[in-house]
Amino acid sequence: MAEKTKIITSIGGQALMEGIMMRGPKITSVAVRKPDGEIHISERPTESLKDKYPILGWPIIRGTAAMIDSLRVGFSALNESAEKSMEGLDDEEEMSRFEKWLDRVFGEKIMNVIMGVAMVLGLAIAIALFFVLPTWLVNLMKLGTGEGIESWRSLIEGAMRIAIFIGYVALCGLQPDLRRTFQYHGAEHKTIFCYENHEELTVENIRRHGRFHPRCGTSFMVIMLGLGIVVGFFIPFTNPFLRTFVKLLCIPVVMGLGYELIRICGRHDNLLTRIIAAPGLWVQRITTKEPDDRMIEVAIAAMEKVIPENGEDQITV
Repeated sequence: MAEKTKIITSIGGQALMEGIMMRGPKITSVAVRKPDGEIHISERPTESLKDKYPILGWPIIRGTAAMIDSLRVGFSALNESAEKSMEGLDDEEEMSRFEKWLDRVFGEKIMNVIMGVAMVLGLAIAIALFFVLPTWLVNLMKLGTGEGIESWRSLIEGAMRIAIFIGYVALCGLQPDLRRTFQYHGAEHKTIFCYENHEELTVENIRRHGRFHPRCGTSFMVIMLGLGIVVGFFIPFTNPFLRTFVKLLCIPVVMGLGYELIRICGRHDNLLTRIIAAPGLWVQRITTKEPDDRMIEVAIAAMEKVIPENGEDQITV
């Protein structure tokens, strides 16, 4: 086995429905396990907003650009994953009248329509749960406790948001389909760890690695929730809608700061970075599960397509 060294790579991944997306510096691949057991792999050039607009690569700003890139590529990958994971299944007899109507009206674009509607509804629900609801609840609490609670508003709202987030992902993990997605999430992390340690990408080698990674999107979300508490101290409004509006305006700054902290935690291992990363790693116990060998095989297939031959993705620290 090659000597273990601490390296950072520009390769990242995302768990999908019955598959995994890996994004390298030059190639982005999507590997999906089809119903017949075959692994379908697609490739496309990796495109980044900061390549077109260099200013988007600046510190703080690059966090928002990275999130937009992730959502854009992830939407396409999720759509492809859903289509391939259902390919070959004959559900015509089981389709409801509504499903037949959707198929007739939208045809091949049906998955794009469904994903688009789901994203809009998900965004609306997220704003209501994570922004409006905590502020409204603290306002109700203030009616009973008086103005003294106002100095603790941001901390209480932040604790509520964290509780809602953890509760939501925990409930998602109880659903069989989403639990499998969490298993693919674990396979993605294990595979990246294996590659970062210069080990051959085999099921046996990958199986030995942990599933909690400091550069995970889960950790990014937890850090953003924590930063949101700090930002909340500087927002004087108590009206749920006005306070939510101002917080939404602050999201690019919070994302930028969160992204920089994630980068620091990925590049350095000391007491401070371990403290910063700890909450996100803990929540990954919910959002990642131990994968089976077939899932690891999918992760390997996706990873092998994005590894540059010249090692330009590796930064020794």
